[in-house]
Amino acid sequence: MTVATFNPDSSVSLTPKAEQYFASKLAKLPGNVIRLSTKESGCTGFAYVLDIVEQAQEQDTILTFGQVTLAVGADSMAMLKGTEIDLVREGVNQVVKFNNPNVVAECGCGESFSVS
Repeated sequence: MTVATFNPDSSVSLTPKAEQYFASKLAKLPGNVIRLSTKESGCTGFAYVLDIVEQAQEQDTILTFGQVTLAVGADSMAMLKGTEIDLVREGVNQVVKFNNPNVVAECGCGESFSVS
């Protein structure tokens, strides 16, 4: 058996605003979880993917924030370590923002990113 020490800098976190936002979405779908992954996309390399799913995939890392269960895709965890997910207001819109310390470049429209 291996023992892992929790290091908040190596995990994904939610701000209180993001937690409240996701909790309101999940309240309408009891038992579901938020799944965060990445996919190849755009001109820079990768895009974030947020889905509401009935259950996490077998290899996902499961994180709990109050009423929110966040499943992080195993193949995406390395590029997401240390990422803070926030909910910000831009004009009249609310937008989920990813503050990812691993990002070295983003495309001009903000849709895709690359990591070192």
